[in-house]
Parts: sequence; structure tokens; C-alpha cells
Amino acid sequence: MLEARHLKKYYTVKEKTGWFSREKQLIRAVDEIDLSIDKGEIVGLLGVNGAGKTTTIKMLSTLLTPTSGTITVDGTNVVEQPNRIKQQVNMIAGGERMLYWRLTARENLMYFGKLYGLHGQTLTERCRQLIRLVGLDEAADHPVERYSKGMKQRLQIARGLINDPDYLFLDEPTLGLDAPVARQLRKTVKDLAKVRNKGILLTSHYLEEVQELCDRVYIIEKGHLLLHGTPERIIQTVVNIFHLQAVVSGQSSDSIWLKQELEKRNVQVSVKDSDEGKLLHMTASFDMTASFIALVAKQGLILKKLEATKPNLEDAIIKLAEESHAS
Repeated sequence: MLEARHLKKYYTVKEKTGWFSREKQLIRAVDEIDLSIDKGEIVGLLGVNGAGKTTTIKMLSTLLTPTSGTITVDGTNVVEQPNRIKQQVNMIAGGERMLYWRLTARENLMYFGKLYGLHGQTLTERCRQLIRLVGLDEAADHPVERYSKGMKQRLQIARGLINDPDYLFLDEPTLGLDAPVARQLRKTVKDLAKVRNKGILLTSHYLEEVQELCDRVYIIEKGHLLLHGTPERIIQTVVNIFHLQAVVSGQSSDSIWLKQELEKRNVQVSVKDSDEGKLLHMTASFDMTASFIALVAKQGLILKKLEATKPNLEDAIIKLAEESHAS
């Protein structure tokens, strides 16, 4: 298990206060964050820009030293033994960074493998396996500058696996990718965790992606941990609002009765006329779909349209950010 306890990272910067004067300001990039990742699970780290996500990942991957707090990887302290930890972790960034474009895919992997101390037949075989894993067999000996964005990102995944790490940090892995390519990369990420037993920390602005992939999620704001749990639990805790829109046809008195019955069940209802009948918009803190359909059937109304909207992770993130800024 990878564990971070009471993790802090403070910076001191000089800000201009006059024509010839500057004052030191203390920036709390990360402030008292606790976090854990088990092998075989995907954990999301979410927050708006400037929340402290990248700083946290850099500390977990030994690129930054914490101001205070502890990070351990399978019991080994990251600060005390960084070289040992580097053999157990790796980082994959979105976009087109962390590759040498004039080298081929195979040459890139050979280079990064040598940095991790791999050599000879072991390195050659590892490169061959990773190229096959990410589906770049036919382009393995082409310069990376000729690759598409999706191919570059697949090569990034291969590069991140060159040392066969136990834990992977994925920073916006599908950034700027077309939908089919992003879908394939999500499948690869899921396989890395569930089939190859890698512990994965994922940051992404695509919240549907996080909701699909992550077993647990940490939400941070201005370096502070706001909430932690499964995506479903966070949604229920923060938002917990369901919307249902329907069109029914029948007598006007029927729609009035339906509205009254729903309100008895703590459902807020608005009714408007439409070309097809009565348009109802319903809001509640629970999924009222089954109750609504039962009432429609009981009254003998004709249900012409029904559209349910459940809260999602994006709704929760936005609400948490609004509450944080307001406090």
C-alpha cells in the first residue's frame, strides 16, 4: 500500500508590493492531506486548477520533498529511500510530454529502461512486450514525431511501465484525445489495475472518466482535503438531487391529483401545458421514478415521455467548490 499521512508542502515566494519593494508570502500548496492507494485499485485525485493535485503527485513520486508529513510505499519511507521508491513507482502525463520525438518508440523505451538499470536481453524483451501491450508493433521503429496524439499517449503508458512499477500516477492521461482513443486508454488503465494489479492514482478534468474508472476519490481544494469516498457516496453526500421530466395526457383534474400525490411524497412538482399533454418537472432528494410511474398507472394516464436525470460527480465537484469559495 502507498500511504501519505499529514502531507504538507509550503512555498515561500516574493510578491511585489511597490515599485522597489517585495514581501515574502507563504503558499500552502498542500496542507495536511491523508491519502492511500492499494494495489489493484484506481484512486481519483480531483480539484480545480491550483488545488494541489500536481504538487501531491510530485511528492508521491519523489520529485518533490514534503515540507512535513510521511509517505510510505509498502512500508518504505519515500524521503529516506527515494532511489528504492523510484523502482516501485512511475508517472504518466497527458499531452505530448515525457517522450523524445526524434527517437523511435523502441529507442525511447530502451533509453528509459537503461535509466532504471535494465539492460541486455531483459531490456529488449521488456520493450517488445510493452510495445505489443499498447498496440504499437507496426510503428515501433518509426520516429515518434510521426505519431498521432493517441499513439504518443499509448507510448507514454509503455514508458510508464518500463520499470514494472507497483504504483502508477496518471496526470490527465486522456487530455486532448479523440473519444475512441480515450475509450481505449480507459480500458488499458482499468486492465492495469484489475488484471496487472497496479495501484493507480488518476487526475482528470473529465469527471465521467473518473466516475467510470475510480474505486475511490479524494477531492482537494486549495491544498486541503474536502471529501473522500466512492464516487457514489460523494454524489449522495454532496448533491443527492434527482430530476424527472415527463409528459402525460389525460384530464386536467388528473394532473392536479398527480401533482398533489407527488407533493405528499416530498417531491417538488411544476406542471405546464405542452402540445402533447401536461409537462411535469419533478425534483426530490431520492429517485422518484418508480413512485411516479405507479401513480400514473393508478390514475389511468398515458405516459408519453419520461426522462430521468441523476446527479453526477461533476455536480458534486461544482457544489463543493462553490461552498468552499463561499466560506
